[in-house]
Amino acid sequence: MGLLRALLLLLATGTSTGTPPGTGTPPGPEPPRVVLALLARNAQHSLPHCLGALERLDFPAASIALWCATDHNSDNTTAMLREWLVAVGRDYHSVVWKEVEGPSAYPDELGPKHWSDKRYENLMRLKQEALSYAREQRAHYILYVDTDSILTNNQTLKFLMAQNKSVVAPMLDSQTFYSNFWCGITPQGYYRRTADYFPTKNRQRRGCFAVPMVYATFLIDLRKEEAARLAFYPPHPNYTWAFDDIIVFAYSCQEAGAEVHVCNQQRFGYINVPVKAHQTLEDERVNFVHLTLEAMVDGPPMLRSRHVSVPPKPLTKMGFDEIFLINLVRRPDRRQRMLASLRELEIAARVVDAVDGSTLNSSDIKVLGVDMLPEYYDPFSGRTLTKGEVGCFLSHYSIWKEIVSRGLERSVVFEDDVRFEVSFPARLRRLMEELEGTQQDWDLIYLGRKQVNAEDEAPVEGVRNLVVAGYSYWTLAYAISHRGAQKLLAAEPLSKMLPVDEFLPIMYDKHPNEDYKRHFAPRDLLVFSAHPLLVYPTHYAGDSNWLSDTETSTIWDDDSKQTAWTGSRKTLRDPRGGGGYLRSSAHDEL
Repeated sequence: MGLLRALLLLLATGTSTGTPPGTGTPPGPEPPRVVLALLARNAQHSLPHCLGALERLDFPAASIALWCATDHNSDNTTAMLREWLVAVGRDYHSVVWKEVEGPSAYPDELGPKHWSDKRYENLMRLKQEALSYAREQRAHYILYVDTDSILTNNQTLKFLMAQNKSVVAPMLDSQTFYSNFWCGITPQGYYRRTADYFPTKNRQRRGCFAVPMVYATFLIDLRKEEAARLAFYPPHPNYTWAFDDIIVFAYSCQEAGAEVHVCNQQRFGYINVPVKAHQTLEDERVNFVHLTLEAMVDGPPMLRSRHVSVPPKPLTKMGFDEIFLINLVRRPDRRQRMLASLRELEIAARVVDAVDGSTLNSSDIKVLGVDMLPEYYDPFSGRTLTKGEVGCFLSHYSIWKEIVSRGLERSVVFEDDVRFEVSFPARLRRLMEELEGTQQDWDLIYLGRKQVNAEDEAPVEGVRNLVVAGYSYWTLAYAISHRGAQKLLAAEPLSKMLPVDEFLPIMYDKHPNEDYKRHFAPRDLLVFSAHPLLVYPTHYAGDSNWLSDTETSTIWDDDSKQTAWTGSRKTLRDPRGGGGYLRSSAHDEL
């Protein structure tokens, strides 16, 4: 405890703790000296990931001086940051630690996400203090990092240095069109939409581009002559724009003649979409969880620091009797991602090993009592059933059997290629509570699907965001009742099999093919759908990382006939939109 207390005392008083270069320092010229400025407030939701990314940067820690400040916290930010600095501080050249004990709010702020003038002023003063410190230490660079910016690319710092720019930022990805730069600014200092923003954000054009403003995470080259004229506080004497730290700095760059750039050649990391001034820290946490899930899909994932203590999340079944996750044993990457995603969402799931259609031979299929519906042909390619589709059907069928045998009243079934919408657990809970309140019977509720026909579907009275389902593809995720599972089993579908996402619309009498429907009676399954949907596919046919074990397979009774998605178009992105990466509620870059 003596060493710990001594280090804490040094950190608390802002004394530098110099350390020799780490064992990983390569021979050769001495690396440039960098001050890394980290300002944290109410950041316990993102801080472990932010710190984890910083400690993984491929740059000698012994050449980095940490300058950290925190104040006005109502969460565990101070303790987390202190714990991390105690653990890693000796690896860095020096550490400056500024902690303000005191109130959790500014006197003029309306809530923890409201930016008042006093809050802006304090932030500008702190950024200026970090800049002055870097100049006093004769650092070559200062890297500002916000705690909602996660640099998953460990080459980011080296890359930014190599650009030889006065002020340069890595373009950060988010859950929406939001990022950490502006492409245009009005003469009054307001945001100006330009034709360059979306091609840059979407990487349709790649490079390092001159822009009027960057923020959140950026590097200043202190060796440049114009960098000596940069300031955060006080604002420039001629400044008349909004009292906002990022706009004040943009104006300072303009007056100093320091060109500002943003680079998007690589994926550098992520930035959380900020919540509105009236929202809460919990809203911000939910947003960040969603960003974490998106990073798991799009990669690379955001990893927490191993030096910060984070208690395990309590897992629940969201009021359901069971949560099933279907996964092929030979797809461990999908299993790991889905289980990690569900843990972030605080959902307890039971993995069900999927039936691997590729391993089934004709004898296996016969023993299982499987036979194809005689008239079935894929509506796009004209092919018959694939072995992958047989395995998929049998996997869902086994869950329906378990639901009935265990007497489970309400269950959720996930496949392993799901991308969750923001606030998924809360939105599903609310939907189910409202449905119960109406005493509406139900057998199955699509949580994710592809609506085949464009016509509107009837809303369910008394339940927000629920419609009567029309003809639909996909079985990504659905809630199912005990009675619903009984109805599906009673139809005896194994002896007249077709893809499971064609079977379900038959059972609720919305399938357009009358020949298929005459094999199944009664067709009285009560099926609804969340609207908007709560999950989407992680990828679509044609995407670089798309993979389907149902489409890319062989014909069910002939291994010599290979199939691919180019025949069946079910897995293409819906051209009407609404499917996945960018939400309809977030079509603005601000």
